[in-house]
Amino acid sequence: MDTSWDTEVQAVAALEEPTRRRLYEYVVNAPDPVSRDEAAAELGIPRTTAAFHLDRLTEEGLLDTCFERRSGRTGPGAGRPAKLYHRSDREIEITLPERQYAVAGRLLAAAVEDAEADGTSPRAAVNRRAREYGEAIGRDAGDRPVIEILASHGFEPRADKDGIGLVNCPFRRIAQEQPKLVCGMNLHLLAGIVDALDLPYEARLAPSPGHCCVRLVPAGLSSPGGEE
Repeated sequence: MDTSWDTEVQAVAALEEPTRRRLYEYVVNAPDPVSRDEAAAELGIPRTTAAFHLDRLTEEGLLDTCFERRSGRTGPGAGRPAKLYHRSDREIEITLPERQYAVAGRLLAAAVEDAEADGTSPRAAVNRRAREYGEAIGRDAGDRPVIEILASHGFEPRADKDGIGLVNCPFRRIAQEQPKLVCGMNLHLLAGIVDALDLPYEARLAPSPGHCCVRLVPAGLSSPGGEE
């Protein structure tokens, strides 16, 4: 399982506790950072309870903290700055099945810049960026099994006698509107992973209902048309 996905789920799960969720809603709707005393008074709970939940929200990346002397005094005798809480810049997105639309957006945006800069066709630029991204995934994977790597990027791989099928397309909604573009992007992304890991597979377009348009087949396996 992708650890980043686990982290996203864990962060959302932190809001299941009612008091913690109320504190989060209070902080994010406040015009300025909130102190523990303010949060406790607003919810009518002990300060220690507010502090516990606020710090838990901070640990999960849902809130950030800053320190400020609200008395306006400075220098000796001004006292310690108060710990204040405010909404973090972190964005959390969980989709089931898993989608990777942010990845698609980054690849497409970079490809547009490439195409404008060097005159490459947009589709060729997308494919090149996708392959580079796949190669980076492979290089960073260490000795993890390919099934685990593919799962961590939302493909839901299933090994069978003919190779590795991919049950989920992380870019499905975009693929429904632009199938040629996205299927080509998937093909080159997966080819990049295979090449970087030096796997005995090749990525091949093999669209079928309920699956990603690409599957990994043993290298050298003849295509259905009899071509290598």
